[in-house]
Amino acid sequence: MDWGDGPLLIVAGAGSGKTRTLTARLIRLIERGTPPARVIAITFTNKAAEEMRSRITNSPASPAGRQFPITPPRRQAGIYQLQPFIGTFHSFGARLLRREAAHCGRTPHFTIFDDDDSLSLLKKIVKSMKAEGMDPPSPALILRKIYGIKNSLRELDDEKDPRARAIISRYEELLREQNAFDFGDLIEKPVRLFRAHPDLLKKHQAEYSHILVDEYQDVNPAQYELVKLLAKRHRNLVVVGDDAQAIYGWRDANVEHFLTFTDDWSDARVIKLEQNYRSTQSIIEGAGGVVSHNTFQHEKTLWTENDKGAPITVVGTKNAEEEAAFIAQTIKEFPILNSQFPNTAILYRTNAQSRAIEQALIVAEIPYRIFGGVKFYERKEVKDVLAALRIAANPKDMVSRDRLEKALPKRVARPLIDALAERGENTNHLGLISFFLSESNYFAVLRHEYPNAEERVENVNELIAFAGGFNTLHEFLERAALLQSTDAPSKTLVTSGYTLPPISLMTIHMAKGLEFDAVFVAGVSEGILPHQMSYGTLTELEEERRLMYVAMTRARKKLTLTFYRIPSRFLYEIPPELTEFISLSGTAENLPDDDIVYLDE
Repeated sequence: MDWGDGPLLIVAGAGSGKTRTLTARLIRLIERGTPPARVIAITFTNKAAEEMRSRITNSPASPAGRQFPITPPRRQAGIYQLQPFIGTFHSFGARLLRREAAHCGRTPHFTIFDDDDSLSLLKKIVKSMKAEGMDPPSPALILRKIYGIKNSLRELDDEKDPRARAIISRYEELLREQNAFDFGDLIEKPVRLFRAHPDLLKKHQAEYSHILVDEYQDVNPAQYELVKLLAKRHRNLVVVGDDAQAIYGWRDANVEHFLTFTDDWSDARVIKLEQNYRSTQSIIEGAGGVVSHNTFQHEKTLWTENDKGAPITVVGTKNAEEEAAFIAQTIKEFPILNSQFPNTAILYRTNAQSRAIEQALIVAEIPYRIFGGVKFYERKEVKDVLAALRIAANPKDMVSRDRLEKALPKRVARPLIDALAERGENTNHLGLISFFLSESNYFAVLRHEYPNAEERVENVNELIAFAGGFNTLHEFLERAALLQSTDAPSKTLVTSGYTLPPISLMTIHMAKGLEFDAVFVAGVSEGILPHQMSYGTLTELEEERRLMYVAMTRARKKLTLTFYRIPSRFLYEIPPELTEFISLSGTAENLPDDDIVYLDE
């Protein structure tokens, strides 16, 4: 069916073919005679953009079967010609700024600074302020403030800390002097240009007659405003998304833009795509049972013609080690029990959870790969703490000495190294870790240096929890050394004639948009999923519930949810007839009675 022009909201459930739908819409526009260069298709990832380009290249774009060009943009008379723009928000923003750079005090050959570049520039500013006797905030904190300001289109004057305002103002000056933009600028600066120069806005509005946006539930205020401004003239805006998969509030995304689309565009039509082509009926109904407890959402009922499939397995364990061992053993039995799960993933809420899982896979000789992250024992903060312990155990370890001297200020590192060497024989490993963290003020160092400091603190705390299971420093260091990545198993697992590729490990956030034959979601425990930091507001808790929904709907055939300590409230929201419960202690046949009082209730 051709839905014609005008604003259109497509509410597309998990596995219902969002990218395919947006691609079909773009092709239909070209078939109807819309000049390709007047169409914008915005995605959130380069991967999605490439997938869309590939589908369009292999599809006829006119009744005569003729294809339109989809090669990288060419410039003609200063204007991009001959093909639609297909790319991310940031690539589209960069394209706009190349053409209007002079209005921002830059040339078209500007540099785009990534997070590391921006952090480096901020460190120089902070260092110069300290030399003048000032006490500025940390560069990492300032970087978070900068992106918060730009993503939300706030004014610098709204920042209450005068030190932060001074640093950010100087940072913006240096960006201009160095002919550079940061990533936040790529969206924020075009919006501010359009607001300040109506003539520029009219020019770009005239150029683009149709705008298509994928994953619209994840737009932040700056992205929302950019799309709204560009679409205002022709009103041919098609957005696709799923509010049940809105999981990026911590990156300033606001699901309200999706939920209130018809308030902005009163004549908008709404289409719901509710058929899931990916998962079994049990998985779809189970995930639907969870997300239905959210208050703020577009009502929809996901369904599938796929088989009912195996029930969702819920496994109760004593601790992270037992949980990880169960997952590893189950994976090792896959080739024996069923050859239908060649593509398997283990998902978790936080990167710190990977420690126990990685160790269990290594012991079981199961190959794995981590997506979007670094293996636990390769993480900078973990290596720093282990370096301190290695000096305590062996003061001649020059590699560890060099590491700490680079990781900490010299005035702190050298006396601390000497103190660790002296304490090694008389202090247990937990005491040594505590001594290192307090004397180096290590958590403050992390918060000063890294925007993701809290995640790094979680990794250190996970290492401490693991260390608590050992009697001596030497036992712990030996175990950690043997479990590091150099001892990782081979690239494939071969058992009983079947070969499995490496198991995929990643956070749930990284898994969005992906799918696997079998999925394990580890740590479905209260305080982990939902995370304890989400207890403050209903909005945060509902995002955690959507995160659970995303995790469950990554699975095509088999879904296993594991927990330890207190089971997550989300487990009680899955219809019980869809689950089978396993207690590794053998003392329970079902989840504990739902009489737990949660912290936010």
